[in-house]
Amino acid sequence: MTVSQRLYQAARPVWRACHAHPFVAGIGDGTLDGEKFRYFLLQDYLYLFDYARVFALGVVKARDPELMRTFSANVDAILGGEMKIHRAYMARLGVTEEQVFAVTPALANRSYTNYMLSAAFAGGPAEIMAAILSCSWSYAEIGAELVRKNPACLEDPFYGEWVRGYAGEEYQQTNQGLIDLADRLTGDCTEAQYRRLEEIFVACSRYELGFWDMAWNLET
Repeated sequence: MTVSQRLYQAARPVWRACHAHPFVAGIGDGTLDGEKFRYFLLQDYLYLFDYARVFALGVVKARDPELMRTFSANVDAILGGEMKIHRAYMARLGVTEEQVFAVTPALANRSYTNYMLSAAFAGGPAEIMAAILSCSWSYAEIGAELVRKNPACLEDPFYGEWVRGYAGEEYQQTNQGLIDLADRLTGDCTEAQYRRLEEIFVACSRYELGFWDMAWNLET
């Protein structure tokens, strides 16, 4: 198996819990309380800035110019691409970016981003990819699974845009590109190196599950 396939198998029990989470299920069937989603949206918007910083550390750590460009392009894709979903919802909800920055990141949010940044500072491009990939890949899986279970969720008047964003071809292709990059960076890693990557990947997957808990419970 490739490294990404091994990581996927290692995180599957956590991801199954994400798929079954009431917050995720509520997006899929349109029943999620709007206040919970608003809370999630603001926290996730703050999260994405640190997520972009992890990619930016890839630019710093990379020695190959093409790899530097790849990490840089992903920083731009997050700040100018994925955040479009959030900004569209913020516009619907009447929330400005200035208001978002006045929000205090929840403890679970801080813990997650601090862990990713710590792993990125301590490691190299492979560790950075392990930290990044669990978020991207789990959202791609969630989007696809929601559509598989209930294709009508794509047309939900409120949550349909969110589902289309993560189940759509553009996001799925971007995520596959990250998977392919991770495999290129880890093609000759030792078993000891793999174990460190798995530790990071599974920990970040657990943080993803904790993020859904945080939003469901409106934690501070």
